[in-house]
Parts: sequence; C-alpha cells; structure tokens
Amino acid sequence: MRFPLSLYASMSAYLLKKRINGDEHFPLVLMLEPTHRCNLTCSGCGRIIEYAGTLQQEMSLEECLQSVDEAGSPVVTITGGEPLMYSQVQELVRQVLRRGKHIYFCSNGLLLEESLPLFQPNPRFTWNIHFDGTEPVHDLIIGRKGGFKKVLAGVKAAKRKGFRVSTNTTVYRETDVKDLEKLFAQLAQAGVDGILVAPGFSYEKVTRDVFLTRQEITQKFREIRTWQKRFPLISNPIYLDFLAGHRSLKCTPWGSPTRNVRGWKSPCYLITDTHYPSYRELMTKTDWEHYASGKDPRCAQCMVHCGFEPTVVRKMNGRDLLRMVEWNLHA
Repeated sequence: MRFPLSLYASMSAYLLKKRINGDEHFPLVLMLEPTHRCNLTCSGCGRIIEYAGTLQQEMSLEECLQSVDEAGSPVVTITGGEPLMYSQVQELVRQVLRRGKHIYFCSNGLLLEESLPLFQPNPRFTWNIHFDGTEPVHDLIIGRKGGFKKVLAGVKAAKRKGFRVSTNTTVYRETDVKDLEKLFAQLAQAGVDGILVAPGFSYEKVTRDVFLTRQEITQKFREIRTWQKRFPLISNPIYLDFLAGHRSLKCTPWGSPTRNVRGWKSPCYLITDTHYPSYRELMTKTDWEHYASGKDPRCAQCMVHCGFEPTVVRKMNGRDLLRMVEWNLHA
C-alpha cells in the first residue's frame, strides 16, 4: 500500500466527523515548523530568506504540542528548516505519536543516519527525505558535494532498521524529466515506500528565475504522470491529472495550516501576509474565499500539492473514491 491502512482509517473517521458537524474550513495536515535553522542554503528555498531574522529561534515543546492539539488534524508534518536540528526533536516526535497522530518528518537527510538511534520505527511515522535529482543535480542545487550519497545512505539505513521512508522532489524550470526518471528508478531500487513529486512555488523573495509557469508545469507532468505504475508515486492520480492539465481543481488554502516561531502563518504554507497568535484567529480572520478563488496574483502559477491535494481528499466521492482506493492498494 502507498499509505498505511491506519492513516486511511484515521482520515476517513476525521472527515466523517467534520461532515456530520457541518464544518467547512478544517485542516487535514498541520505543517509544524519548530525551527527554521538549516544546514543548507538551497537555491529554491524561500524559508531561509523569509525567516532570516528568526533562524536562531525555535518553538518550545509546549508550543509545538499546543499547536498539534489546536489544529486537531490527523496528520502532522514536522518540517522547517531542518527539523533534526530542533533541540527537542526526539520528545516532540514521541509526544505527537502518543496523541495518535501520523507524522511525516521532512528532512534534507544529511543528519538522517546518525539521528536514527533517537527514534523507533512506528507505522504512524514516516521519514520524508528531499531529493532534487540524481547525484550531480542534487549536489549542485544543495551546494554540497557528496550530499546525495550521504542522504541515500541514510535512506537505506532507515529502511534496514524498519522505518517507513518516502521522498519528496520539487520540480523547477531547470529540472530535466529524464533525470527525474533516473532518480526515481534509484529510489525505487533503494526500497522507498513512496515518492512525492510536485512543482515548486514562485517565492517572491527568491530572485533566481527557477520556477515554472502553469503551462510549463503541465508540459513536464504529462510525462511524469505516465510513471504511476513504474514507481511508487504518492502524488495521488487525481492531483497528477490536474498537473498534467487534464483536470481543474480549486485550492484549499486552509487544508495545510502552518505554525512556526512567529505564530500561525496566514494565509497558507506558501504565502505570508501575517502571523496570528492562535489557530482560532487564523481560521476566523483569514479571507479564505479570496485565496481559494485564485484571485490573489501570487496564486496565479501555483499548483503545489499542499493546496490542491487537500481539495482531492475533501471532494472525493463516487468514481474518484474507487480510483483512489485501487491506486493505494496496487502500489
């Protein structure tokens, strides 16, 4: 299976409860950024630029857990920055799992192998390790020679110890689809449980012209979409239809709220207009319809998974539901 059965059960029960209660705006995944410290300065990263003034700060463990409780989502993505640099990372993971949540731990993987003794394999815990391309491409983007080999060694070590491991690849204007094909073959051979692939977001603060227009995204993903039976892609098939230009989807900007050292980031993981001190204020004071409609010019080229995959989950029924079930079962 592409995702654990327990995740499907948790998400289904959660969605049913929300529908019974008549809730319209609710999160599916909490994007928790306990620190923005990082051991890399990747060319397409907006975080280290946007939060340059708070890179040395971190959330307290109590703030992190309160945020998990406030959001109430069944999935928590622990990200950053490099979250393995968070001072209380071991206890954070332990406490979030104790709450019955599913964790996707997003890391660049450079500290992965030496950090494995801090954690125990758990069906609700998945490492999500970033790869930008095959070895020469990845090392160029992260600015670290030998980085690819070190990260891949960490992935293999995690698999040997019984951890679930998925990977995450961002597609940029310079991305060669043939290079991605070679990368995904390597990752599949390494035994990863899933491969997430999505276009990057055009961060205003990133001055390099590395991001794709919607037309360019469609051109690249028409080929990537054909790999669904070859590689364990966990970008779901309906979202891939959207990326390939075969389907229209509206964004669900409230589906993946972000909490970091400055508060609750509004309106979404990708755009920052303000930060609210509480989850309740984020949900009640953000003009969700403005962003969901795509009226904001910053949304014009966005097709990123954190906004559109929640739409698939929220609206899924009938034929789409059967298709998703079959897709998950036939990994």
